[in-house]
Amino acid sequence: MKRIVAHNKKVEIIEDEIPSIEGKPSYILVKTLYSVISPGTELSLLSISENKKVHLGYSAMGEVVECGNDITDVKKGNLVACYGAPYVHHDEFLRVPKTLYAKLPENLDPKEAALGGLGAIAIHALRIANLQFGETVVIVGLGVLGQLIAKIANAAAYNVIAYDLHESRVEMLKKENIKSFATVKEMEEAIQVETKSRGADAVLLCAGGKRSPLTHECLKWIRTKGKAVIVGDIEPDFPRDLMFGKEAQLLISRAGGPGRYDSLYEKEAIDYPYEYVRWTEGRNLEEYIRLIREKRIDVGPFITEVVEFGDAPQEFEKLLNKESTTLTKLIHFT
Repeated sequence: MKRIVAHNKKVEIIEDEIPSIEGKPSYILVKTLYSVISPGTELSLLSISENKKVHLGYSAMGEVVECGNDITDVKKGNLVACYGAPYVHHDEFLRVPKTLYAKLPENLDPKEAALGGLGAIAIHALRIANLQFGETVVIVGLGVLGQLIAKIANAAAYNVIAYDLHESRVEMLKKENIKSFATVKEMEEAIQVETKSRGADAVLLCAGGKRSPLTHECLKWIRTKGKAVIVGDIEPDFPRDLMFGKEAQLLISRAGGPGRYDSLYEKEAIDYPYEYVRWTEGRNLEEYIRLIREKRIDVGPFITEVVEFGDAPQEFEKLLNKESTTLTKLIHFT
């Protein structure tokens, strides 16, 4: 099979063996149909690929071609959404444990399902914020992840205020009547009006750039005992006086939910008990599929650009050279 890797800060297509599920009763083998380019994550991986090969990608969907003996919820020919490296990459075939896939219902757009990994991450970020119905959430950074979080928060009837300095990204949410702004001043005025000057219940920082002045500023936007949730690639550099004065909570959202990076949950495919860990990364993935199946959120604006597998290296080159400002692109596997 072919797979896409970063090597010496370049993207290459290499040949590799098709993974086997022999001796892995809780795994399935998936022939990939679509995978999703996540610009922020993958540019970071490109930057650390000096003198080594780094596998790219973590969100995809495809067709089940083989099942382990313990698999009962899917069969050969079913379509599934898959999430999580090192099991999911931009590879022609994926060997996925049963805790990291979700079966697709009929008549669901497979391209929308390919965004499942990003959807799980967005859902987990909102769970970390632990908001209640009617509370106000500010979302800073409207890349594909911030966009998804805003849409899901809006579907949950939170009071959503969003900000990004790119007007085009702001306009995408305005089309859905989500309060979105391209200047900090306008966003701050909206927070004052919407909360009667009390401050937002939570701010979710979805921007990148490591150190950012937004980490200082966001504490001014939350109420006393409010929350700042780091979702993007931002250093947690917060001034103590503001944190102390508001008794603010600083939270970090890690990937798609409980189970991520736990070898028992992922590699050994041992699920957490439902009654004790209600929302694992796998169940968050399933919830994303429900949201798009029931049309609670519209992810159509994110899947306007599809590239063929063989052309993918050039697309990564455009991202690296900042020639592309698209939120994301899908890779199509023939």
